Amino acid sequence: MSARTMEPLSYDPRGAFLETTGIAPADLEALRPRLLKARDEVLSDAELWAKGAAVPEAKHPLDAGFTFLPDRLLAEYRDQGATSEVGRIIAAANRIAEAVDRIVVLGIGGSYMGARALLESCCHAYHNELPRAARDARPRISFEGNNVDNDASQGLLDLLGRGAEAKSVDDRWGILVISKSGGTLETAAAFRQFLAALRQSTGRDANRLAQLVVPVTGPSGRLFDLAKALGCPDVFNIPDGVGGRFSIFTAVGLLPAAVLGLDIVKLLEGAALANAHFQTQPPGHNVALDYVGVCHLMEEKRGATIRLLSTWGKGLEAAGLWYDQLLSESLGKQEKGATPITVVNTRDLHSRGQQHQEGKRDKLVTNVIVDRYNRDRLAIGRSDLDQDKLNELADKTLPDVMAAAIAGTNEAYREDGRPTTDLHLPRLDEATMGQFFQMLMLATATEGRLIGINPYGQPGVEGYKKHMNAFLRGKK
Repeated sequence: MSARTMEPLSYDPRGAFLETTGIAPADLEALRPRLLKARDEVLSDAELWAKGAAVPEAKHPLDAGFTFLPDRLLAEYRDQGATSEVGRIIAAANRIAEAVDRIVVLGIGGSYMGARALLESCCHAYHNELPRAARDARPRISFEGNNVDNDASQGLLDLLGRGAEAKSVDDRWGILVISKSGGTLETAAAFRQFLAALRQSTGRDANRLAQLVVPVTGPSGRLFDLAKALGCPDVFNIPDGVGGRFSIFTAVGLLPAAVLGLDIVKLLEGAALANAHFQTQPPGHNVALDYVGVCHLMEEKRGATIRLLSTWGKGLEAAGLWYDQLLSESLGKQEKGATPITVVNTRDLHSRGQQHQEGKRDKLVTNVIVDRYNRDRLAIGRSDLDQDKLNELADKTLPDVMAAAIAGTNEAYREDGRPTTDLHLPRLDEATMGQFFQMLMLATATEGRLIGINPYGQPGVEGYKKHMNAFLRGKK
């Protein structure tokens, strides 16, 4: 499927058009000039970064390299094939997939959240539980280095065999370690621990160990130096100008996705389509700009400082958590920035629905709705045991129930003046998710420029790192 025939995302803001608790179409029209100006600034930021020109002090840091990255990677792949960045990622992924039955991804924040989102949205719902043949001989995947939870790390080491020497591909595992500097303590500590176990698993064979470790890092730093010392045959670079939370279309996200057997070219094509849409479509027809406009107006006019990303179905929970980080670190500065919360429905209607329906009026709900399922529709079915009184619904399918739940929830919210919008995804696949991730990154950068916040950099995170290290090293 080419980018030109790909089905686009769509955004319906009509549920937020409420007279006393929402906004009006005229409000969006009045915001139009500012939205266009913010879009122009995001695009000029990307051009400024690409040219390598001097960056004005007011724009430091300027991590705008993510913007046209998908287009550049696709062009290089079409021109250079196997020797391009994408070609090398695919080759390394295939090599590691043939060698191991489990890959451990070590990384924190943006260094693992995109990969986890792609696993949950694009792979079989129970990928890790399937036998190897049913996974098309692709590895299981585990994530660590994203916390310092002692028992969780010990549990994964148990699962990996406690360093027992691997005898076949069925008990062989490898490591993808992701850190731009190598200095993030959570990931660095995990790499030391899991590398020791992997060394034992290879029978202390240094060459075999190097083959089973793939670092993704910057062109210098502690992890880069470790990779050289190990002699890893494949080391992938995180390019300058791409911050962690914007890095899903670098090897940070593409390499784990390719190991899982996902089509990373389609993923990039989806992102490129989102770029083209963002650049060419006006407000009223532009998903990113309309999303930013509604969110901004609800915050400014109605105090909706909490944004609920209401995902309908289980496959998008990790994608929502990825977006939580993106929005929080990008706009949560200078005492500004909405608070993002991901919910999964219908599950969370039974835990949070009451508060969303009748709690404080400080929320905007964005429903993320998947229009078509990848699997056959599962009917409720008829039974001789009809004590549950479901035979009258026997021919209804789970998608029918989901559609009724979405419509019913939106109607209930509307009756109570609770604003909602709907973001429609054609289906869960690589092309759609490429659009989804890129659209939200563009929207976040645009909103930053709209409200006068630099969407790049993360000063608050650096503060915790500094103090944590001081306590650990006895300097406090």
